[in-house]
Amino acid sequence: MLYPLSYGGSISLAGLAPVAVPCQAGAMSSATAPPPHTRRVGCALEATLGEPTTIVLAVAVARAPGLELQESLRVSLDGSEVGVDETIGPAGTRWHTAALPAGELAVHYEATARGRATPVVVQDAERILAVRPSRYVQSDELAGPLVDAAAVESLGALPPRERILAARSLTRDLLRYTPGSTAPTDGLPEILETGQGVCRDFAHLLAGLLRATDLPARVVSVYAPELAPMDFHAVVETVVDDRWVVVDATGLAPRAGMLRIATGRDAADTAFLANDGSSLTLLRLSVHAEADAALAESPEALVALG
Repeated sequence: MLYPLSYGGSISLAGLAPVAVPCQAGAMSSATAPPPHTRRVGCALEATLGEPTTIVLAVAVARAPGLELQESLRVSLDGSEVGVDETIGPAGTRWHTAALPAGELAVHYEATARGRATPVVVQDAERILAVRPSRYVQSDELAGPLVDAAAVESLGALPPRERILAARSLTRDLLRYTPGSTAPTDGLPEILETGQGVCRDFAHLLAGLLRATDLPARVVSVYAPELAPMDFHAVVETVVDDRWVVVDATGLAPRAGMLRIATGRDAADTAFLANDGSSLTLLRLSVHAEADAALAESPEALVALG
């Protein structure tokens, strides 16, 4: 079983201790495609491996037609570089894995992205998977046990574009950002019991509300220029007119600048670092993301990740 470290959090498997990016409310009509900015992104992390373990990294920008990448990834243990294997996942996700002995782990990733990813038509298999409940998005438990059933039913009666906006609004009504309020293993029951959460929790709840009303929704980790404070960020993709569009339940960064890292059902698939449950303590994490020009955000526009 893999144990994920999620957006903006730090973790020792001996005791979970999230340190998360603030999330706050923000608000989506049709718009022209964002300009193809050049974006420079990267991250560095250090961790102590207390015993042999297999790690899975999701820090590299996803490959996509139309997006030109120049990048470097260096993984080292006790100062010596180690090799990693790359596995391709959904929507170009790139997982880098390595079986490592105990020691001091360091990861450095840098990328320059030019152009924009070409939008693709939603596949039938994606539609099927993206409406199902998952480990942290228990959408089948929302209506009634966790959220007022009438509110979920009202969402389901709306056309897709209006439903997305209403689901974002309901997410903001149900959750309040509170630093350190959730652990990386918390799902919808835990965050809705307290009414508190951080970025990944906002994404999980929004995805759950959309799935509960039969709109496909998946969680995406991204690099986000102009995000403050800077960190990995979590957003949701849903389907409008056979295309994936990005919805940010926090409004913390312009969607036009976001670069896809990992895509999946929830944080179990998109965590920046996961391992097999052996002793791992994250010591340091830094993330940067910059665009070569100011990024505009039209809250009601439909935007595809690029």
